[in-house]
Amino acid sequence: MTTFVDRVELHVAAGNGGHGCASVHREKFKPLGGPDGGNGGRGGDVTLVVDQDITTLLDYHHSPHRKATNGQPGAGDNRSGKDGQDLVLPVPDGTVVLDRDGNVLADLVGQGTTFVAGQGGRGGLGNAALASARRKAPGFALLGEPGEARDVVLELKTVADVALVGYPSAGKSSLISVLSAAKPKIADYPFTTLVPNLGVVTAGSTVYTIADVPGLIPGASQGRGLGLEFLRHVERCSVLVHVLDTATLESDRDPVSDLDMIEEELKQYGGLEDRPRIVVLNKIDIPDGQDLADMIRPDLEARGYRVFEVSAVAHTGLKELSFALAGVIAEARAAKPVEVATRIVIRPKAVDDAGFTVQKEEDGLYRVRGEKPERWIRQTDFNNDEAVGYLADRLNRLGVEDELVKAGARAGDGVAIGAEDNAVVFDWEPTMAAGAEMLGRRGEDHRFEAPRPAAQRRRDREAERDEAQREFDDFNPF
Repeated sequence: MTTFVDRVELHVAAGNGGHGCASVHREKFKPLGGPDGGNGGRGGDVTLVVDQDITTLLDYHHSPHRKATNGQPGAGDNRSGKDGQDLVLPVPDGTVVLDRDGNVLADLVGQGTTFVAGQGGRGGLGNAALASARRKAPGFALLGEPGEARDVVLELKTVADVALVGYPSAGKSSLISVLSAAKPKIADYPFTTLVPNLGVVTAGSTVYTIADVPGLIPGASQGRGLGLEFLRHVERCSVLVHVLDTATLESDRDPVSDLDMIEEELKQYGGLEDRPRIVVLNKIDIPDGQDLADMIRPDLEARGYRVFEVSAVAHTGLKELSFALAGVIAEARAAKPVEVATRIVIRPKAVDDAGFTVQKEEDGLYRVRGEKPERWIRQTDFNNDEAVGYLADRLNRLGVEDELVKAGARAGDGVAIGAEDNAVVFDWEPTMAAGAEMLGRRGEDHRFEAPRPAAQRRRDREAERDEAQREFDDFNPF
């Protein structure tokens, strides 16, 4: 049964924003009390957060589809909808977030580091928020925006200071078990280690982490064996430790050729050329192993390697190795540049930046792209003529019509707002009037300007009495 997963494809969907409400306040003797529709709630975000208690992506392997809750729609009496609840997904330290094309979106290192994988949709405004001096009682509200939905790939790269690399059964698991408190599986057959193991080592005042990477074989960088699956786990290390088996039972292998093979695979993988190397000759407790170590040590030192002879079984040479690693790690930490808080740079938009573009395509269609026009399209209820009129007003104020004229558009030409796969296409008519304008100016409700029936009847009766009084006065000469 799989207990360790370091690469998954995650399908995230943020919550949709709630729709705004179109409502008119009503009470006794006051049937038209003004708009009182509330705003819709915001959709929930999907956020990845580093949690050091999490060591695997196993949960997302079994449940790759994650969705935040939607915002609630607004209601009358100026009641706003409830915001959707954010979905927080804990991930291990060292998780890299990529899109489906392999582009890095975020590198999550450090407890509490966050990344918003899916942005929740905005809630739509109710008609109370849309009311103005010109639009006293809007008969429409804005729709909530859909939440962001996308597929991301999560890759775990172990955050460790030291990486143990070598052939299967070279003794890496045994070495990490005696250097730290880690308890990896140890057996006398190849590929015992199927997942990276982490251990914490204390050497004097230096505390560092050490990782045991599953064994590498020729062709590992091209995917043979388990190498390609776990070579990513050595990318963050400060030092590479070659664990060489001096007591191998295979006649066609020797420690020097093993070292050359591992180095070639690391070279093919790339990105590790600048890491310092240390060579560990393991299993010197075996007589033949000690003899072989004495033979090859001068050759390795002539190549510039620091060589340590150890025995994980007899606990020989471990203290020297541990303190040597601590020294290399201390140097690497001291040479690391000090992290400076990121400066917040505010870049205001240019005065003449309208925030949208108009481009004529080969088929004669004019395409409008921009954050505001596309958002307004998503928020518009095209079944409501007044809402369409409000959209036309907004686009006109933004300058879309002027840019269409400059681009050469004429009445009747096709105009598309948005991307090709999700655009609204219409035949353009300059200063086009929507159905609501036939009733008056856009967004106005003439019910507020029309007299109420009771008041009109009262005025009619008063006019009749006045007329009767005038006739009486004309008939009576006294």
